[in-house]
Amino acid sequence: MRCVVIMISLLGFLACTSSANSQAIKKFDQKDKFRQLEELVPTANEYRNGSGAPGHGYWQQKVDHEIDVTLDDEKQRLIGSEKITYTNNSPDTLKYLWLQLDPNIHRPDSDAVVSRSFFDGDKTEFSSMKALLERKDFDGGVNISAVKNSANGQDLAHSIVKTMMRVDLPEPLATGRMFTFQVDWDYSINNARQIRGRSGYEYFPDDGNYIYEIAQWFPRLCAYTDNIGWQHKQFLGSGEFTLEFGDYVVRITAPTDHIVSATGVLLNPNDVLTETQRQRWDDSKSAKEPIFVVTPDEAKANESSKATTTKTWVFSAKQVRDFAFASSRKFIWDAVQHDVSGNKVMAMSFYPNEAEPLWSKYSTHAIVHTLNVYSKFSFPYPYPVAQSINGPIGGMEYPMICFNGPRPEKDGTYSDNTKYGLISVVIHEVGHNYFPMTVNSDERQWTWMDEGLNSFLQYLSEQEWEDKYPSSWGEPSDIVNYMKSENQVPIMTNSESLLQFGPNAYSKPATALNILRETVLGRELFDYSFREYSRRWQFKRPMPADFFRTMEDASGVDLDWFWRGWFYSTDHVDIAIDGVRQFNIDTQDPDLEKQLKKDLRDQEPRTLSSERNEPLVKRSHEFPNLLDFYNEFDPLNVTEQDKKQYVDLLASLSDDEKALLQNDTNFYVINFKNIGGLVMPIILQIEFDDGTVETRHLPVEVWVRDNERIAHVVMTNKEIKRMTLDPRLQTADVDLSNNHYPPQVPKSRFQLYKDQKAPNAMQKAGLGDSK
Repeated sequence: MRCVVIMISLLGFLACTSSANSQAIKKFDQKDKFRQLEELVPTANEYRNGSGAPGHGYWQQKVDHEIDVTLDDEKQRLIGSEKITYTNNSPDTLKYLWLQLDPNIHRPDSDAVVSRSFFDGDKTEFSSMKALLERKDFDGGVNISAVKNSANGQDLAHSIVKTMMRVDLPEPLATGRMFTFQVDWDYSINNARQIRGRSGYEYFPDDGNYIYEIAQWFPRLCAYTDNIGWQHKQFLGSGEFTLEFGDYVVRITAPTDHIVSATGVLLNPNDVLTETQRQRWDDSKSAKEPIFVVTPDEAKANESSKATTTKTWVFSAKQVRDFAFASSRKFIWDAVQHDVSGNKVMAMSFYPNEAEPLWSKYSTHAIVHTLNVYSKFSFPYPYPVAQSINGPIGGMEYPMICFNGPRPEKDGTYSDNTKYGLISVVIHEVGHNYFPMTVNSDERQWTWMDEGLNSFLQYLSEQEWEDKYPSSWGEPSDIVNYMKSENQVPIMTNSESLLQFGPNAYSKPATALNILRETVLGRELFDYSFREYSRRWQFKRPMPADFFRTMEDASGVDLDWFWRGWFYSTDHVDIAIDGVRQFNIDTQDPDLEKQLKKDLRDQEPRTLSSERNEPLVKRSHEFPNLLDFYNEFDPLNVTEQDKKQYVDLLASLSDDEKALLQNDTNFYVINFKNIGGLVMPIILQIEFDDGTVETRHLPVEVWVRDNERIAHVVMTNKEIKRMTLDPRLQTADVDLSNNHYPPQVPKSRFQLYKDQKAPNAMQKAGLGDSK
């Protein structure tokens, strides 16, 4: 097809070629996908500035703990006493303090229990029914036996509100002042195999022993922040924790034959470890691979009897926001010291013989690998210890310690799913030491800020573990089923209100960040910006706007369209090739142009009617005098007038304009349609008739003036054979069938099966002959 126009400007050309098409297409209301986020994110202030960095007035509270706790291995209870020192660094005077009582989630009348649905229509799972009955008879709520002013021993007024407790201060706590008080408590530990949660015990009937994984176990201070004040939204189970940094000294009293692992550094190894264990511990500091501190045989022997005495393990942890521990006489213990940018870190794993041989082979190696990769992409690991514990909790994280569930079969064999499940969960949970244990986001509000960012780094770590690692998220193509599903809410939704929790909080934000890294910013620019965010907010509390602003500030790229589309909407990516037209410049040479038109006319198919009408007797056959000049005249013949007009045209043109008429460039106008609503850069692979291939990257700004339909011109001296959108699956496009021109025929396969006689009503009821 040739357009009778001299190409003076590309803009004018597009206007010419698209005018007819625009009249045929009904235009939808324009939505501003590039609208800036100022009306959605908080206004910058002295605490959080417009660049996404902490402001000059940024503050956060400090909470120090000294805790004594006894593990009752006979009754599966915890009895504890803590001294809390609260430092008010805020500009506000406080009249009371709020604490979290997380064990209260296990009260039979708790909001978490009462609001949970166990039934699905007229059926339910065995495990759900068992949990329902167990919860009916189990009260794991915390008993507060004392709340006292440490200065004078007087009782402090306090009120328990479900999973929260308000402690009224004897006098207002002014800025810069500290207050120390004591809380005594106890509670029953839940059987985590029956009453699931983030903490609990596992019972082994074969040997009568337990593994305890203890977390959310002591009354903890709620966060008091510049953006919401007290974060005391009730704990329902999904939204995790918003806590303050502080220093801990914790004394854990357990049976003498237990091995205890905990947040922090063991202060009294001479009191709790044997001489052999201490020697192995020292040897692990110079070992190249993990070595046993407690061997499998020693752990097996330790299971055979139960001590009647106790000993106390003392741990110290600096600048952490929480504290957890694990205890069991079943534990094997391996360790190796690893250097992370000059920080000597003890990487350790604790697990029973039931976890072998899988755990000794992979767990501690996965810890070390995580520290290497995460430190490269964020900041060097800041703590002296990193631990992985096997027990009843499938995957849960705390400072310097995490709980992970995968085990092999009883005969020691394991599937690839179990192997990679262990490696991935260790990477993920150890990785949480960075987000949110160090970059201290508000988990109770924004799950994606820790789970999503951590899942993204997990993907990067998995890809550095081995070739073709089977990652569960990260690749854009893996998220398309969720992206086009219904019953979604935006990523920017409170943790307790999320639908499809896993995809929303983990895989969608992880994949979005991978797309931002690979396709939008590029690796170098993204990595620099992500490290900047991580280091700005290390040991501080960022909000979503701080992440969004920092990524833009450090990259120099306006990403509001990206945050708006991926984080504030449920739109998906579905960009289609909606038509292609080819244009060439009309030379206006009548000899050439009219011959081309003749050729096109001759190539047109003969219609069925014209063929059938040909043998008919025409009136002009009976009366030849009805024929005249026009019956012989071919309008595509070149006339003298045509030649004169062409000569006159050439005389009026400059040499440059004459050269334009002879330009043989092919102009392909490609129409794109945004069906899914999510604007994204366009990646177009073009294959030419000579076999060469070119990939064009159109920036997302092509959608600025029309979010739904655009046209792009490809100018080439070659003929285009075919075109493909997103050929390497970079954008999570949910429908690849409309990504090709010419369209491709979808290929699939179907199975044949043998006909079987349908059972009659009696057979269905089990009353008749089955033959």
